[in-house]
Amino acid sequence: MSMSDEEIFEKIQEVLEDALGVDEDEVVPTARLGEDLGAESIDYLDISFRLEKAFGIKIGETEMFDQSVLSDAQYVQDGKVTEAGLAELRAKMPHADLDTFAQDPQVEKLGDVFTVDMVCKFVKSKLG
Repeated sequence: MSMSDEEIFEKIQEVLEDALGVDEDEVVPTARLGEDLGAESIDYLDISFRLEKAFGIKIGETEMFDQSVLSDAQYVQDGKVTEAGLAELRAKMPHADLDTFAQDPQVEKLGDVFTVDMVCKFVKSKLG
């Protein structure tokens, strides 16, 4: 089933509205799931389940939002993600735009890369 970028976005917009109780006009490509839309850690699991249903895809537990790098000492030093950590994040989450994060890779800022646009790119890659 081939879907346009617009169709993917609209479906994701509906999923996020339902999962997070936000208004349609808040769900824009640049909106950060946590900071802007109020998603908490439990919500990411719910969003994954809802996306699986909406698109008929299977999403591995850490496939879309992989933060395992953060608990590995070789990837995090002094509260910042190292170059090796950034490389690992890029490998595990090719759908995430890590360029801005890489300029100031503080661990607590990683959530900023989890945007609506990132979810769209991820789903598009899953749909192949």
